[in-house]
Amino acid sequence: MLKLAVASSALSTALGTVYFEDNFDGGLSNWKHSNWKGKGSMAEFEHTAGDWFVDEAADKGMATSKDMRFHAASSVLDSTFSNEGKDLVVQFSVAHKKHEYNFCGGGYIKLLPSEGLDQSSFGGDTPYHIMFGPDLCSYDVSRIHAIFSQNGNNLLKTDEVKMEYADKNKYTHLYTLVVHPDNTYEIFFDQKSKASGSLHDDWAFEAREIDDPTDNKPSDWVDEKEIPDPDDVKPEGWDDIPETIPDPEAEKPDDWDDEEDGEWTAPEVTNPDYKGEWKQKMIPNPAYKGEWKARQIPNEKFVEDVYKFTDIGAVGFELWTVNAGSIFDNILITDDLELANARGKAIVDNAEAEKDAEEAYKKAQEALKEAEEAEEEDDDDDDEDDEKDEI
Repeated sequence: MLKLAVASSALSTALGTVYFEDNFDGGLSNWKHSNWKGKGSMAEFEHTAGDWFVDEAADKGMATSKDMRFHAASSVLDSTFSNEGKDLVVQFSVAHKKHEYNFCGGGYIKLLPSEGLDQSSFGGDTPYHIMFGPDLCSYDVSRIHAIFSQNGNNLLKTDEVKMEYADKNKYTHLYTLVVHPDNTYEIFFDQKSKASGSLHDDWAFEAREIDDPTDNKPSDWVDEKEIPDPDDVKPEGWDDIPETIPDPEAEKPDDWDDEEDGEWTAPEVTNPDYKGEWKQKMIPNPAYKGEWKARQIPNEKFVEDVYKFTDIGAVGFELWTVNAGSIFDNILITDDLELANARGKAIVDNAEAEKDAEEAYKKAQEALKEAEEAEEEDDDDDDEDDEKDEI
């Protein structure tokens, strides 16, 4: 896979500004592992391209190394930046190379504030601005997370960004989130749009107006839409009709002996005249005033520009993985989608080459296994010959 040189934070290019970029050509030297869950519960990322690859050097990334472990590491930007008045583009690739039918693991990146970050304890409780990326588990969970933080609350998208079954495989996929200054967004999977719209509409950010806590529903407010019809009266004898009756077509068996078998009774069947439990008819309530709603007042916590983050200072991966072997690569934080698309094109175009590389690896493994088995058979034959010579 073609890789471009790692750019420094806040590097201006002809297309836009790169705030952070890491293709892991230099290993994991820019990343610090965390021990927030303590020894025994955590594993460190490793620098690898996995068992199969198109170009080993180019395909190396930061990979989860152990099953059933927490993995957490972060990288500090050269300088903190604000996306005020500009697009914010978050892009990276993931290859779940040990993906099986029961694969389970998160694959999301976090954009972290600069203030208060302790990299050695970075973990699930560390505040973040945005969490973005795939969340997969067996057949049930298959989505792209895009979570924004506001006032200490982590807000999930109100409707999930679903992934297709064909999207859940072991090959490298590109994830891109774009947040615009007009408070709109778009999410891409392999450079194809998966979701777009308004941040205010699709996340539960603080509303512009809230209920007035001093406004109470009047005691005489009527909010029942319907009432029982006073003119509707239960017919006389309604409750006297049984639900079942003896089967009128049933006959006492010829061999029935009352003394030995007891008194014969016909089996019960549904009564065709039974009408069920009587219910009084409902009519519109003439006193109904509608659904009561509290008076609306301005929300002091409302923020118009929810797209804006003024102190983005680090990125991190904090994951619980059932299955190891997820390789993260091609991380790019920029203000220009055109630049991100240019960086990502080679990754998306490399899909078929990856499949060919995996197939070649499988064939090589099969050939190696056959050679080892043949060698074992030759060794067994030689041992038999030696035994005959000794005899």
